Amino acid sequence: MGETKTEAVKEKKSVALLSVIAALLITTFKIIVGVVTGSLGIISEALHSALDLIAAGITYLAVNISDKPADDQHHYGHGKIENYSALIETLLLFITSFWIIYEAIRRLITNEVEIEVNVWAFIVIITSIIVDVSRSRALKNAAVKHNSQALEADALHFSTDIWSSSVVLIGLIGASFDFFYADAIAGLAVAIIVLGVSYRLGKRSFDALIDRAPEGLYEKIYNIVNRLPDVIESHDIKIRESGPYKFVDINIHVKSQLSIKEAHEISHRVEKAITEEIKNITVMVHAEPEGHTD
Repeated sequence: MGETKTEAVKEKKSVALLSVIAALLITTFKIIVGVVTGSLGIISEALHSALDLIAAGITYLAVNISDKPADDQHHYGHGKIENYSALIETLLLFITSFWIIYEAIRRLITNEVEIEVNVWAFIVIITSIIVDVSRSRALKNAAVKHNSQALEADALHFSTDIWSSSVVLIGLIGASFDFFYADAIAGLAVAIIVLGVSYRLGKRSFDALIDRAPEGLYEKIYNIVNRLPDVIESHDIKIRESGPYKFVDINIHVKSQLSIKEAHEISHRVEKAITEEIKNITVMVHAEPEGHTD
């Protein structure tokens, strides 16, 4: 049997909450080690992790609100809160990327090196990478499984933390061999990658917020409906996305001599055919007699 909506919501909330806890622990660990060792590099990483903690908190709130059912004020439910959450996290990623670029260029130009090599610096960075890899994979899997942009954005945040922590690790290793610019060079490369991924995620979130039809979904629905034997033709297919949920309005033409009951049964078969092939979709079918024009 397939997973129920209640089970899906529970899993999304659980994954999001574990991410908040992980971000809180890592941020606290980095702050403590940074203050104790006086390492500006570790303190900077702590600030980056604090940004991830804020993002994880936003995601947790989003997945808790997005699955609330429709009500008198929200006829299509609350799914778009996930799209808003993903857009906000994208903006945070852009801020992080530009900060990395600024800091990397500043270090290269001014020849200022702010790397302190000690055992605790290595411990906190390696621990951070291990935790971030685990959280990023869990979030990514849940995002794909439940078509959640909020969880996908959170997964990207943890992924960028992996990259930035790896940059600090490279810098620490480079500093051990008196090559102090390894972190700045790697940081620039990471920032460019993050900007590219963030742009794609932000575009998807923005497209959903302005009700742009998801890529390829129109053609898929059209093909599903027009292979049904009782449907003469279909037109005016309108699709909107709200978080993990999709809403479709479609007009179909049926034989003019059919009764209202028979036309209704065909409409029901159209709805069933679409919902069986596409997850989290609500379908509204309007049946018209053959040859009818508005």
